[in-house]
Amino acid sequence: MSYKNFKNNRRKDEYEKKIIDIARTARVVAGGRRFSFRVSAVAGNKKGEVGVGLGKAPDTSLAIEKAFKNAKKNMIKVNLTDKFSIPHAVEAKFASAKVIMMPSFGHGLVAGSSVRIVLEMAGIKRVNAKILSRSKNKLNNARAAILALTKLK
Repeated sequence: MSYKNFKNNRRKDEYEKKIIDIARTARVVAGGRRFSFRVSAVAGNKKGEVGVGLGKAPDTSLAIEKAFKNAKKNMIKVNLTDKFSIPHAVEAKFASAKVIMMPSFGHGLVAGSSVRIVLEMAGIKRVNAKILSRSKNKLNNARAAILALTKLK
């Protein structure tokens, strides 16, 4: 098998990826400040699997790669109904972030911020979600959404 055939036969990655947040962090050392990047990302196959990951590195591309690898490692399976909704209302709290989700028919996906991205990546199409806390931390909101989805029966 030649290299050309191998390249064409490679399997396409089955997970879609989205970045929630990129933050530049700094630490002070003797010569000044050293900067690094923290990336929060969501990966999912839109068929009931979704995960949130975090990556840190001195370069953004490395941090993004690490975040997606971590998201795939922390993947959960979500119980969906046949209409791509959730079976019942659920709420969860992670750190100071609090999220509530309710099945909704006829309105589509109604959610804000990173909770919407998590639900889209899971393949959920008919849900009302509300972030009840005043937390603006996108990573904690996404992790609260994941926690809520794990509580589904």
